[in-house]
Amino acid sequence: METNFVPNDEPFLFSQRSVWVNGPVIVGAGPAGLATAACLREQGVPFVVIERADCIASLWQKRTYDRLRLHLPKQFCQLPRLPFPQEFPEYPSKKQFIQYLESYTQKFEIKPRFNETVQSARFDQTGGLWRVKTESSPGEVEYVCQWLVVATGENAECVMPEIEGLNEFSGEVLHVSDYKSGERFKGKNVLVVGCGNSGMEVSLDLCNHEASPSMVVRSSVHVLPREILGKSTFELAVLLMKWLPLWLVDKLMLILAWLVLGSIEKYGLKRPLMGPLELKNTTGKTPVLDIGALNKIRSGDIKVVPGIKRFNRTEVEFINGEKMSIDSVLLATGYRSNVPFWLQEREFFGKNGFPRTPFPNGWKGKSGLYAVGFTRRGLSGAASDAIKIAQDIGSVWREETKQQKKKNPIASLTRCISQF
Repeated sequence: METNFVPNDEPFLFSQRSVWVNGPVIVGAGPAGLATAACLREQGVPFVVIERADCIASLWQKRTYDRLRLHLPKQFCQLPRLPFPQEFPEYPSKKQFIQYLESYTQKFEIKPRFNETVQSARFDQTGGLWRVKTESSPGEVEYVCQWLVVATGENAECVMPEIEGLNEFSGEVLHVSDYKSGERFKGKNVLVVGCGNSGMEVSLDLCNHEASPSMVVRSSVHVLPREILGKSTFELAVLLMKWLPLWLVDKLMLILAWLVLGSIEKYGLKRPLMGPLELKNTTGKTPVLDIGALNKIRSGDIKVVPGIKRFNRTEVEFINGEKMSIDSVLLATGYRSNVPFWLQEREFFGKNGFPRTPFPNGWKGKSGLYAVGFTRRGLSGAASDAIKIAQDIGSVWREETKQQKKKNPIASLTRCISQF
């Protein structure tokens, strides 16, 4: 069979073709996919990154609001082998984080194939290889590879709730992924559906732009201060976990939160029975790190309202029978994995699009299948999995190709695709 090597930046010349990849295919060019690619580069393993959008980190670039900052200190959010610039603040802005990812991509010479949407990925038992079919404007392509890395993440698709009468509401309805700034909502009554970090921050942003937000709180929620005595709450929890059991750390966190924030129940925010860390580990539900929304709730600038019963053209009715006239609705109802829609595999990934095996062993499946960015532990979890995946693939790669790792793989190795 004649083999032609095609560099990553060469455009497709045919409407349909099959492509053999010398190394893994990574689906997704967000932080998790980029981290895996960088670690593979360090291992001397060629790879191909497929991305459905036209840029890296499309969630950050296109589906986040302007005021967004990293919720955790930068040392807990950096990707492998490249720290944040020293001049960056402890909590980098959205713009700074995107700059960091772009420099990360350049440093490790990662060149994703943009505007390619994966239609299906299945393991061919006969050939012992993965077949990944994509669709783009030039046509369909089938990548054939030994390893498949799923890096589409926890937040690939918006969750759009079904609420009675919402389609009859005459005002604007937006998912928070389409929200940029509260400037356009000045003077309007806005209903924010959801009380997680996004719901709280969007409500705060609306207040700062002279809108009147009402935040729907349907269930219990943990609210913690972002910092305690000048120390990151998350960093403090990580430190305590080295010495104390989880249940005790949870109790200490709640005591400290009460000392800093006071009681939140009287404002309509009920805490879950399970502690914040246990709840995060068990269900993936992240505690809210308060950056000012709670003060607005205390002052009445942000109203806390109960669950929704139905909408009509100009107002909303709550489950307690009360009604409120509103101008717009913002759905801070979260995201979900889209893996079940394209990956034809049901043993490693569950119906919810997450690995069935719990942390810290949910990064590796069978037949060369890997998952990165599904730990529910943020960027640090994705970075940890990326290192493991690259080391695992790298060891097999070196054994199969009988090549020793070169001193400077970044400069000497190029990715290649064998076309047949």
